Amino acid sequence: MLDSYSPLTRGLVQAASFPLMEAIHGRRSRRFAKGASIPNGPLAFTSRHAPEALDPLEQMLLISTIAGNTGWANLFAHHPGYAGKLPNYTTAAGGRSFPSSAGFNTSEFFFTDDTGVYFLPTRDMTPVQTGGGADLNRWLEAHRARIVKLADGRLNIPAEMPHMEGHNTWCANVPGSTLVFPVADVAQQVILLLLYLVQNGTGIYDNVNGRPIPGLERYTHRLNLEVAYPMTFLEQVALTDASVEMGTACYAGALMLQALGLGGWMYTGLNPFTVLGASGDPAVPGLGFRFEKQEGNPLPHFTGLPGVFEAHVPPHHADMRAAVEAVVARKFGAGGPFDPAQKGPYKETAAMRGSAARIDAEAIEITTLMADYVLSSFGRFPATVPAVFLHTYLQAHRLDTEFYDTHFGTGAYLRTHADHDRNWS
Repeated sequence: MLDSYSPLTRGLVQAASFPLMEAIHGRRSRRFAKGASIPNGPLAFTSRHAPEALDPLEQMLLISTIAGNTGWANLFAHHPGYAGKLPNYTTAAGGRSFPSSAGFNTSEFFFTDDTGVYFLPTRDMTPVQTGGGADLNRWLEAHRARIVKLADGRLNIPAEMPHMEGHNTWCANVPGSTLVFPVADVAQQVILLLLYLVQNGTGIYDNVNGRPIPGLERYTHRLNLEVAYPMTFLEQVALTDASVEMGTACYAGALMLQALGLGGWMYTGLNPFTVLGASGDPAVPGLGFRFEKQEGNPLPHFTGLPGVFEAHVPPHHADMRAAVEAVVARKFGAGGPFDPAQKGPYKETAAMRGSAARIDAEAIEITTLMADYVLSSFGRFPATVPAVFLHTYLQAHRLDTEFYDTHFGTGAYLRTHADHDRNWS
């Protein structure tokens, strides 16, 4: 990847050659950044150094590692029930640096540093064409070009409860740090799972109210409702799958921290309602996501950030049918994984992409019927899990090794941390 990259810094060369096993075994949550202070207690320490931002190259390497497109997704190869067609679960033509359940890829990425708040959309990004081999410069520039600045200055997350957990108030989102966090469209994840069920011969039932979905009985020629999924179970699967996707992305970043010699850690101790935009304090607007409140439910139901990240629910789509059709279009429309005109990894890519089983009009009707039922019965979609979900964060900062030298024995940090400032000067 470095053959055509210039200039080659010592930090970049070291990161590119850093052993994976060392990154795995050397990963630790190293929270003490330059400029940090622990005022009292057995680990009391105040940094002698001013906060310092990441080097622009190492920041871009980190962000692209967490969110980046890394090639073409491999389509599902076989399903005995698809009569010689390829299964059509995959929803993005490109693959990213982390796995996604069934290739759904419903998450996107936000990050903040001292200069601003940013959005990096990569779920429908296609690979950078380099004419053979990996060109690090072109790969990084392709990702840099997709970054959208949303606001000036660091995202305001007050260093106090309830905006962040007490144990993070001294170290989270501190000056100089870069904070990266994925956000998932769980509504889309649920729609994709409903489509999956219909194509595999079943649906859901309302286990909250103990009744079948009215109208599904008209489709028993293709649905076995004796094995229908409980609605809440399907929604739990969607939320869990999205959580794994986002957590794995952040873990890739945590490994890259070791190679770069940066401090930081992945964590969940920031209030997602504050970050997304429901703090209740006008001075703490967060990202500004739209949300609704329902009687009897103390939690905000986020639906999207208009024009930036919009879940597959009204009002961002006219109705649930429009949301379902948008999901299908993501699969089969221009640039999707089943668009014969899309490039790909196969010797006969057009034939492969064109051989996927189609999602027929009746399948769309059935999926819409179930989605409409959930929305009308519960006043929201999904019924029991968030439409928009944020949980995991990855923070990177320049490590103050003097804290570790003072309070820890040898081995508290890696050689990359010890050499960081020389390598990235």
